[in-house]
Amino acid sequence: MKRRHLNKAKRYRGLVFYLVLCISGSLYSTKASAQRTTESLNFGWEFRLNDEGEWKQVDVPHDFQIEQPWVAPAADEKADNTDVAANIKSRLSSRGFKEMGKGYYRLHYVPSEELRGQRVLLDFEGIMYTAEVLLNHQRIGGTNYGYVGFEIDITDGLRYGEDNLIEVVADTREPGNSRWYTGGGLFRDVRIVTTPKDLFFGRHPLYITTKENRFVSISAEFTNRTKDEATHIAVHILSPDNEIVYGDTIAIRRHKMTRHQEERIITDVRIPDPQLWDINSPRLYTVKAQLLREDGTVADETNDQFGIRTIDFGPDFGLKLNGRKVLLKGYANHHTLGALGAAAYPRAIEKRILLMKEFGMNHIRTSHNPYSRDFIKLCDKHGILVVDELYDKWTQQHTGGKVPFERHWQEEVPEWVKRDRNSPSVILWSLGNELQQDPNMPFNDFGVTMYKLQKTLLERYDSTRLVTVAMHPRYRNWETDSLPHDLAMQTDIQAYNYRYMYFPGDGRRFPWMTFYQSEASIAAMGPNFFEMDIDKVVGLAYWGAIDYLGESQGWPAKGWAQGVFDISLEPKPKAWLMRSMFKPEEPMVHIAVIDSKNDVMWNGIQTGNDGMSDHWCRQSGTQVSLITYTNADEVELLLNGKSLGKKMNPKDDPKQRNQIRWDHITYQNGKLEAIAYNRVSSDQLHHLTLPKMPNLQLKPVARHRIETVGKAVRLMATNEPIRWLANGTDLMHVRIEAVDSKGRRVPMAQDELCFEVTGDARIVAVTNGDINSDELNVTNRRHLWNGSAMVILRAGRQPSKITLTTRSDNFMSVKLQMETH
Repeated sequence: MKRRHLNKAKRYRGLVFYLVLCISGSLYSTKASAQRTTESLNFGWEFRLNDEGEWKQVDVPHDFQIEQPWVAPAADEKADNTDVAANIKSRLSSRGFKEMGKGYYRLHYVPSEELRGQRVLLDFEGIMYTAEVLLNHQRIGGTNYGYVGFEIDITDGLRYGEDNLIEVVADTREPGNSRWYTGGGLFRDVRIVTTPKDLFFGRHPLYITTKENRFVSISAEFTNRTKDEATHIAVHILSPDNEIVYGDTIAIRRHKMTRHQEERIITDVRIPDPQLWDINSPRLYTVKAQLLREDGTVADETNDQFGIRTIDFGPDFGLKLNGRKVLLKGYANHHTLGALGAAAYPRAIEKRILLMKEFGMNHIRTSHNPYSRDFIKLCDKHGILVVDELYDKWTQQHTGGKVPFERHWQEEVPEWVKRDRNSPSVILWSLGNELQQDPNMPFNDFGVTMYKLQKTLLERYDSTRLVTVAMHPRYRNWETDSLPHDLAMQTDIQAYNYRYMYFPGDGRRFPWMTFYQSEASIAAMGPNFFEMDIDKVVGLAYWGAIDYLGESQGWPAKGWAQGVFDISLEPKPKAWLMRSMFKPEEPMVHIAVIDSKNDVMWNGIQTGNDGMSDHWCRQSGTQVSLITYTNADEVELLLNGKSLGKKMNPKDDPKQRNQIRWDHITYQNGKLEAIAYNRVSSDQLHHLTLPKMPNLQLKPVARHRIETVGKAVRLMATNEPIRWLANGTDLMHVRIEAVDSKGRRVPMAQDELCFEVTGDARIVAVTNGDINSDELNVTNRRHLWNGSAMVILRAGRQPSKITLTTRSDNFMSVKLQMETH
């Protein structure tokens, strides 16, 4: 490659010239926008299940499994204990009690005559779980592992100006081909992308790296099939404020016989006054690149965002972001979105991210497969640190089941890495999960060889991040339980699921190890956080913090019910324990009344929670026990204004810290209030806990009150305070509550509700948080549970006035007026 180095004056002139062209709307900029086109194919598909029955119209994203009836286990179905990790309580318990099957999709597509002579690609971001794709009844491609995207060149197969039939057959495979609910179908975006045939960028072409929080390097993958030996690439970097901070045009001379190139375009560009990407200020820059012909016209263009930040790992500090210690405080969940199933709606993803941030989380592990690209971009936007994971176990059974794992990982590693490598939120690659127990793993050496093969390929596409796998259990020999297994000795980070208690011992024997609790049990929440050496570990991810479909502990539960948020995203009382740990700088207290004990064993780990609620509506005279979750120094409990005493937060006991238990309280109607206090010196220093200083006083810093409510008298509907976009995919979540005369939710209300929508929007899901409910999610009816239900509306593509009407036999109808823009 020959580069034309420009001095500062020439670069300045080039930058001014570029600005003039942009401002004037010249032919140059018009050609730039006309060469590459991207057309959404999300709308107007027809669908039918198992190639039977009538076709119906659907829009993407679409999960055909979530629409199907629940399938209760037969009387003779028994648990399969041969694979503890698979949690097979009955035939479909792991897959959410939905039957396996094939979804048939078809779309009539008429390409414009103007596309003749262009390169035309059919782009799928993913098809669940495996798939075949046909064009005009001819197979043109497919996927063996639907969590990663792919594209198909359909240039020669299209009939331009005529009707073409695109068909997709999506297969959920057999129940044992996943350990959780996967959903099925066109669950992510579908697009048509066009470029010139002779000069174009590749798929995910840009590779943007930074160093020392000052310098940026950019490379691009492109193909030159022109007769010209030389071409040019124009590159510009835009700041988070959308100001151009760098501009250059580089001449590239093609080597003889070379048609496909990956070129380092710019090395070590220094960014003036860099705005760093951080969890509290996620500032994003943009690279725009254009392939120019010899006459200066634009053949193709691409862009991507990146962040300027540094990530460092080490055994003495765990993780540093931009040079300062950061502890990963997060969760690990599957990709599904509750009542929406696997359909990857950006708004639903963002709702979860914002909820997690509200409760102090800064981290998500994508267990055990890549989430959608929208998810990663939203983590970039909101400052969430991501451990990006590719697989569960490295076997044919657990990676689609269609072909042997050894035949397809070489395609999926590059697609996954190239898609996400520019995202600053991604700080660590994880190649797999809980591998070493499976005797069917390739090479039968605890995964060492397969790890090395995958890592070698991964580092061809990104050398800036470390690589790990999540291990459980962490030992090589279960009989002696002495040493970490072979794979733990190879990974860049030692990621143990649940086995945080081995961090100190393993660290003493192997001082180079850096530890990350890649899954942490919610049942052990508190101890598994406070017992770690926070100063040295990377952090932790609580497993299944949000309830999800699949991995059921047994019918009638349709899925995992051990989270701290229910499947409709309502926080359970234990969510406030998590908040007390994750946001220690914000004093808080929350009352959790213990209703029942609900612990189970799963995958060798105690799961479950004390059955708890946070309402004060019980039978008079009964004895209750409760916990006040707090990060303050002391809590006082008052019942109807009478103090029941004060108790200290046992901060010196990691097993009980932030959890104060109160037993043998006689229930009375009225109000129960918890007041949290911090000890401060007499000059009222704010937020300091100084137990050894004289003249300390208790300062109230937080309160929580629960009270007995009256009879439910009406329904109340509340929508999200967002701008609802008429783009065909944007969602609006509406919470319906039964309230008393004072507007307080009545948790005992269980009435059935019926929903109706007018305007250009439709109901795509209903839920109430009850994981045991036999009601379907894709319908227009739902019972209240804990006095609440949720309706999820999908916008149409025309701005419209929307009215949601909720009816019930026992309440007056309530109408909620909304608008899409």
